[in-house]
Amino acid sequence: MKKVNFLPSDDNQCGWFHLSDQRQATPSHTGTTSTRWTVVGAGLTGLAAARRLAEHFPDDEIILLEAQEVGYGSSGRNSGFAIDLPHNIGASDYIGDPTQAGMQLKLNLKAQNSIKQLVEQHHIECQLSTAGKYQAAVEPRGLSVLKAYQQGLDKLEQDYQLISESELPDHLGTRFYKKALYTPGTLLLQPAALVKGLANALPKNVSLYENTPVSSVEYGKKITLHHLHGQIVTDQLLLTNNAFASHFGFLPRKILPIFTYASLTRVLSADEQHDLGGLPHWGVIPADPFGSTLRRTPDNRILVRNSLSFNPSGQHNPSFLRKALKRHRLSFENRFPMLSQVDFEYTWGGAMGLTRNHQGHFGPLATNVHAAVGCNGLGITRGTSTGTLLADWIAGDHNELIDFLLTSSGPSANPPEPLLSLGINFSLHRGQHRAGKEC
Repeated sequence: MKKVNFLPSDDNQCGWFHLSDQRQATPSHTGTTSTRWTVVGAGLTGLAAARRLAEHFPDDEIILLEAQEVGYGSSGRNSGFAIDLPHNIGASDYIGDPTQAGMQLKLNLKAQNSIKQLVEQHHIECQLSTAGKYQAAVEPRGLSVLKAYQQGLDKLEQDYQLISESELPDHLGTRFYKKALYTPGTLLLQPAALVKGLANALPKNVSLYENTPVSSVEYGKKITLHHLHGQIVTDQLLLTNNAFASHFGFLPRKILPIFTYASLTRVLSADEQHDLGGLPHWGVIPADPFGSTLRRTPDNRILVRNSLSFNPSGQHNPSFLRKALKRHRLSFENRFPMLSQVDFEYTWGGAMGLTRNHQGHFGPLATNVHAAVGCNGLGITRGTSTGTLLADWIAGDHNELIDFLLTSSGPSANPPEPLLSLGINFSLHRGQHRAGKEC
């Protein structure tokens, strides 16, 4: 029996979660249930996998377990960028090998198409917008990244537009940045609203149990998942819980829970909107990975996301949240001095499942155990596509995307503790310091 020592435990301050439509959580699981299929983790990856399994096996019950409420965890805490282009922050041009980048592009486009179709089909109100994204820079180092990124996009023959310093205020309102590279294919959305909407629209043969954290697992010909109020005996187990897969006995120290932090303002008044200027909604990602991500939302709030921490347990730490809030305030006022009187209404953290070599795991882990984990900061698109394709592969399908994922090298190993924490914390501190004004 494998005891699960750490469970998801996020803070209760996520603006996306509280501002999206409230839904009644499904009941926790009780008693003993035997089933053919169980998916652990009802974020975007798990929702996609459960949906696709239900379509392949309409006569089977698919059990989907979520330790917290749907939309409360990492999938509802990101910045809401469904990015189409490869976004390999380990490559100098964000693209890397053109062949692999081309496959990543296909994966992301598949996810975007799925999201747009489901949002339209089920009338999910998640502020979905085809606004694209700006990758912006202010420091010389960031400007050099933009130049390299431009060359990478040329290799892939992808559309972009360079926005000069003088033009940027017409787009973003702020005069802070020196240059930006605009790419039109990114979707912007409200992530918690999307996740909640997808959960409400699951096929009828999916049984979703929320607030049902798994406490231990027995592996064998059949797999038994134990929790506080019962157990589930399943033939096949799909892990779609990112870094928490390690607590189920797999990929130890390979998928790292790196937390990032965001603050969201109150709604801007009409006068404040006029003072800001620019387009009515937009999204900015930093040229430097340690810089600040920004959103202007359709309901006229400003989001600032920066600051990183390594929380090995995968659980939030209140002290990191307080430090991040101070940095958010400084970043906000540097960019929007005309809005210095605007307060933040929400501040929260959320984990990304990062790997050292920027490769996730897709496919088998053990007999009757499979996983799609390690989204490396692209949870909306990567999670949606790999969750769907994992179910397709288990059902016997094969295509070029499945073969690409199965032949990936997978996440690389990391050193044991305490060297792991020392190394990561040093790298995070150095990266945030070197980012300078990009933060």
